[in-house]
Amino acid sequence: MKIAVIGTGGVGGYFGAKLAQADNEVTFIARGAHLEAIRENGLLVKSVYGDMHITNVNATDKITDINKADLVLVAVKAWQIKEIREEINHILHSNSIVLPLQNGVLAADELAEVIPAKHIMGGLCRIFSLIEAPGVVNHVGFKPEIVFGERNGSLSTRMGKLTQLFEHAGVAHKASRDIEADVWKKFIFICTSALLAVTKTTYGELRELNETRQMMIALLNEIYAVSQKKGVNIKPNFIDKTIEVIDSVAYDSTSSLTRDVWEGKPSEIDYQNGTVVKLAEQYGVDVPVNRFICNCILPMELKARGKFGG
Repeated sequence: MKIAVIGTGGVGGYFGAKLAQADNEVTFIARGAHLEAIRENGLLVKSVYGDMHITNVNATDKITDINKADLVLVAVKAWQIKEIREEINHILHSNSIVLPLQNGVLAADELAEVIPAKHIMGGLCRIFSLIEAPGVVNHVGFKPEIVFGERNGSLSTRMGKLTQLFEHAGVAHKASRDIEADVWKKFIFICTSALLAVTKTTYGELRELNETRQMMIALLNEIYAVSQKKGVNIKPNFIDKTIEVIDSVAYDSTSSLTRDVWEGKPSEIDYQNGTVVKLAEQYGVDVPVNRFICNCILPMELKARGKFGG
């Protein structure tokens, strides 16, 4: 299969390498020193499940260099979707699949504002990974998994094709009949990332201290309440299961949003807790913890984007 990986960070780098290793024709989109290192030395993926070194990599910084991809894995930050969707539209043929793997719940809708909806599936991934150095991606936790499904809940032929693709590549996967619910389940979990950023804690530290643990539980319950007002199919015991997962992750684990805030980089706050606040206003739900976190991060976010002060 001819595959375009848009964004060769922790997500795109790992899954793209797995697909390339399985003899698919993969083109990676990267930038700057990361791109140069990949061109010179290949893409090295370190993983707790075994390292991969992909040599002779097809890599570019221009999406339009790609000629008609069968599958487009969209692995950029959520806030970058609007910047690249026009270019993605130009590399599609009539049967191309566009699979967004962003955090948040808006990616598929934002892509569909420009790209014909027939191309877009719902998707998400579960992985703890990051760029360790130019040309090097490090997978540090969670068994990597991709979840995908038709946005109308149907079973389709192309879902079967993706199942075969991921099976052949050794990628854990799930073909979902309710991708909206699956996306929201991940969304609820990852919105704890901003609480880590504000409290300057790891997951272990956050859950260990009773005061921050209670904030975490309140945050999760607020988002669940919003999901129910929106009509998302999530059972009431999901929050307890989410807390169990948080209690099981490595003590020193953080997240990409957490690290971005700490490092003064633009983050996905508007697509995570910011989305919770906006939807809560729309559906009349009170979300004081999520609102407090957004307000705390807002000055840092504006500084990171050069929009604060003189």
